[in-house]
Amino acid sequence: MRLRNSGLAARLFATQLIVVAASLLGAVAVATLAGPPLFHEHLELAGIPGGSPELFHVEQAYRAANLITLAVALGTGLACALLASFLLSRTIRTPLEQLTAAAAEVAHGNYDARVPVLGAGVELDSLARAFNMMADQLTRTEETRQRILSDLAHEMSTPVSVLSVYLEGLQDEVVEWNPTTDAVMAEQLARLTRLVEDIDDVSRAEEGRIDLDPAPLPLADLLETCAAAVRENYAATGVTLTTAADADVLIADRQRLAQVLDNLLSNALRHTPPKGTVSLTATGTSDTVLIRVTDTGDGMTADQLTHIFERFYRGDTARDRDHGGSGIGLTISHALIAAHGGTLTASSAGPGHGSEFTIELPRTPGKAYP
Repeated sequence: MRLRNSGLAARLFATQLIVVAASLLGAVAVATLAGPPLFHEHLELAGIPGGSPELFHVEQAYRAANLITLAVALGTGLACALLASFLLSRTIRTPLEQLTAAAAEVAHGNYDARVPVLGAGVELDSLARAFNMMADQLTRTEETRQRILSDLAHEMSTPVSVLSVYLEGLQDEVVEWNPTTDAVMAEQLARLTRLVEDIDDVSRAEEGRIDLDPAPLPLADLLETCAAAVRENYAATGVTLTTAADADVLIADRQRLAQVLDNLLSNALRHTPPKGTVSLTATGTSDTVLIRVTDTGDGMTADQLTHIFERFYRGDTARDRDHGGSGIGLTISHALIAAHGGTLTASSAGPGHGSEFTIELPRTPGKAYP
C-alpha cells in the first residue's frame, strides 16, 4: 500500500531493485549449488587429489571470490538501478507534472492552459497533444457559449423591451388596446417564441437529440410543396422562383428536409433584389442526391462563407435581424442535414454575384450524427 501511494521515482527504483535482487539471487543460487561441485570436479581432473590441503584452499578461494564478486555486483546493480530510476523518473515526471498542473488550471476554468511536447516518449507526447486538443476544444466551446449568451440576450432585448413599453403603457392607460397594439404584441411574442424554438432545434440537432423519421420521399413533390409555401412571398417582392427535379426518390425525414429548404428559400429571398431569380433544383446519382438553392442576390465574401453556418453570425446581411431572421436558421439547417448523414455547403463568386447552397444526401439514410 505504501509503494502504491509513493512517488514515481520511488516506485521505479523499487521495481528495478526487485529485478536486481531477483537476478542476484539467481546468480547466488547457481554459484552456491552448481558452482562448487563443478569447480571441485575440474580440480580433480587437473590432478589435485581429493582431501588435500591444496584442494581445500583453492575451493575456499573460489568461494571467497564468488562472495566478493556477488557483493560488488549487488552494489553495482543497486547503483545502476538508482541512476536509471532517477534519469527515467525525471524524464517522465516533468511532463506529468506539467500535465497535472495544466489539468488543474482547466478544472478551475482557465482553458488557455497548454502542455509542451517535450519529446519524453511517444506515449507522453501523444498524451500532451491529446490534452492540448481537448483544451482547444474547451476554449472554442466556452467562446461559443459566451457568444451565444451574449447574442441571445441581444436578440431577446428588442421584443422584451417592446413588450415592456406596451405593458407599462397599458397599465398607465396611455396606450389603448386596439388592433395595432394587439398586432405589435403578438408579433413580438411570436418573435420570442420563434427564437426559443430555433435555439432548442439547433441544440438538439447538434447534440444528436433529434429523432428522424426517414421514409421514401418523391423529390419533385417535395420541391414543389416547399416552393408553393413561399411563392406568395416571392411574388410580393418581385423575385422569380423556379424548380426542377431530375432525381426521383430519396429516403429522408420529409418534415425536417422541408424545414431546411424553407430556411434556404427564405434566406435566398431576403438577399435577392426585385426581378432577381432563385432556383430550387434536385439532381442525383445512384448513391447520392444533390439539392441546390441558387440565387442572383447579394453574394458573399470568402470570410462570410467561412462563418455562414455559425450561430448568430452577422458578418453578412443574411444574419441581420432587420431582415426578420433569428440568426440561426442556417445553423439549424446544417445540423439537420448532418443528422441525415449528409452535408450542407455554401459557395459564392463574391459580393453581387449571388450564392448557392448545396445539400448532398445519401439515397438511403446513413448513420445519424457521424
